[in-house]
Amino acid sequence: MVIKNDPLIQLSVSATTRKKREKEIDGQDYFFVNQEEFKSLKVKDEFLEDAQVFDNYYGTPKGAVDESLNNGHCVMFDIDWQGARKIKEKYNKEEVVSIFILPPSIEELERRLKARAQDPQEVVQSRMDAAKSEISHYGEYDFILVNDDLNSTYQKIKSIIEAKRVSRYKKDDLQNLINQFA
Repeated sequence: MVIKNDPLIQLSVSATTRKKREKEIDGQDYFFVNQEEFKSLKVKDEFLEDAQVFDNYYGTPKGAVDESLNNGHCVMFDIDWQGARKIKEKYNKEEVVSIFILPPSIEELERRLKARAQDPQEVVQSRMDAAKSEISHYGEYDFILVNDDLNSTYQKIKSIIEAKRVSRYKKDDLQNLINQFA
């Protein structure tokens, strides 16, 4: 919803060795690569961050992110805590806003994973087992939201983004004003 309604925000598309799901589009949902291709990209330092999640590798291609930023866009990442930590290390901390989105309950998380009907039961169970570890890193994020209502959560995310834009805008305006007096 954020990407769809804000032309200044682009979604970072990760590379993965995971098998493509039925309705996914290569280059839009992920860049689907085999393990050899992934390892080659990693050796060439082509990723901003990468991680092994379950039995698959995921990585954020830095070229596309840098291109988006250079064109004046904000880039949104849909990554785990490990990736978020690495992104914060590589960019100016004032430029990065991190939002941890929680389900309203562990039962609801399991229901949502099953409702997607995209993964076998053993993958759903692996994700459930990993959820507690993921959630233990909530303190590393700037904002924590509970997604108990999609529209409400969307509005909160929009508010966070707009507040960050206004904050940056005011700093830039103030600097321009100060420069006029220099």
